[in-house]
Amino acid sequence: MSLKQVFTKEEIERSITRISHEIIENNKGVKGLAIVGIRTRGYVLAERIAKVINNLYGTKLDVGALDITFYRDDLSLVAEQPVIHNTEIDFDIENKNIVLVDDVLYTGRTIRCALDALIDFGRPRTIQLAVLVDRGHRELPIRADYVGKNLPTSQKELVQVKLQEIDNEDSVMIEESQDDKEKDSKMGS
Repeated sequence: MSLKQVFTKEEIERSITRISHEIIENNKGVKGLAIVGIRTRGYVLAERIAKVINNLYGTKLDVGALDITFYRDDLSLVAEQPVIHNTEIDFDIENKNIVLVDDVLYTGRTIRCALDALIDFGRPRTIQLAVLVDRGHRELPIRADYVGKNLPTSQKELVQVKLQEIDNEDSVMIEESQDDKEKDSKMGS
């Protein structure tokens, strides 16, 4: 397996800024807007998006963290003792425009779980989805409203998002499988 960097710190920052502007434009401002990040890296991205919007508007958006562990349909496959984080949504989501944030959109199953978990807190006016990376391979009819980067991948590849607050660096890497590397060398790339 080898790692290939596909997103630098600067590219991540530009994507967060662009996504923040798109959120403001799509929602015609910040009235009734709240940001909820999926634990763990989605929450970090949610805080960064809120910071950009707050700086632009001189406001303080509600930001929450959502743990979806108990909503997963593959909980027994994740770990024998899954790590449970706190859900921290200390504001009323009723009738708000919620932007749900995650780091990578893949099959759509994580987002489905997040939607179920979020609805348990009330009925928002809208739920929009923002992701740093959309890698394709959807198994459910879910798409992101805001995307930092579309990143076509094979299903054998892994996408690793690293964020300063957790990993002491900002980057997105693809871990290529040996099969993909052999295929590339045979095709002359």
